[in-house]
Amino acid sequence: MLERIRIVLIGTSHPGNIGGVARAMHNMGLADLALVAPRCEVITQDSISRASGADHLLHQARVHATLEEAVADCTLAVGASARSRTLPWPMLSPRELADRLPTECQATDARVALVFGREDSGLTNAELQRCHAHVHIPTNADFSSLNLAAAVQVLAYECRMAWLNQADDQADAPATVPSDSDDLATHAELERYFEHLERTLIGIDFHDPDQPRQLMARLRRLYLRARPERMEMNILRGILSATEKAANIKPPKP
Repeated sequence: MLERIRIVLIGTSHPGNIGGVARAMHNMGLADLALVAPRCEVITQDSISRASGADHLLHQARVHATLEEAVADCTLAVGASARSRTLPWPMLSPRELADRLPTECQATDARVALVFGREDSGLTNAELQRCHAHVHIPTNADFSSLNLAAAVQVLAYECRMAWLNQADDQADAPATVPSDSDDLATHAELERYFEHLERTLIGIDFHDPDQPRQLMARLRRLYLRARPERMEMNILRGILSATEKAANIKPPKP
């Protein structure tokens, strides 16, 4: 299960924080680290020192230009957020997230991304809207700021505890492996659907991008909450294609 969990850091500005995250991950048995547009050098004396023996995670970390690239193959993305948002999103505590992980990681192609934002500003609304759910660490309201590595440590610990509890449960009743028909759509497949959906809604004059009224954000929330399977995603894409054909909307050139 732990091998299917990815830690994603966006716009990290201090190499020591990346090293601290690597140490926190290695402490808890996590090894998949992805960096999105880091604002600092990744391999430095400071990052290696802070990694304290986990610097191999720094060397094997993958660097991506965008969040979409980093989580393209993921079937669940959860964004860490300490701020309330104008458009509420499904919110989990670290323990609630951990309780979901054994089921979420059951399929062989399942991937779960835990997404963390910048040290100074966290995740943007657009980045959070690309996550299925948000996770909030219930800190002291009078002093709520967490160091990036500390936040990762909290969630990594919960991941490990869920893995240990799963091992105990499997000794009594092994979990069943879901069938291929239960494969969830990946983040990349969902993004292609959202692009297709927005194009179609604009084409039939239902959606005006100049006056969006949070329409696409609300539709994102709906479909991400529903967790559609790949077969369901294909059906929805087919409906959109038929709608475009009926409305005489020409598809974009490849």
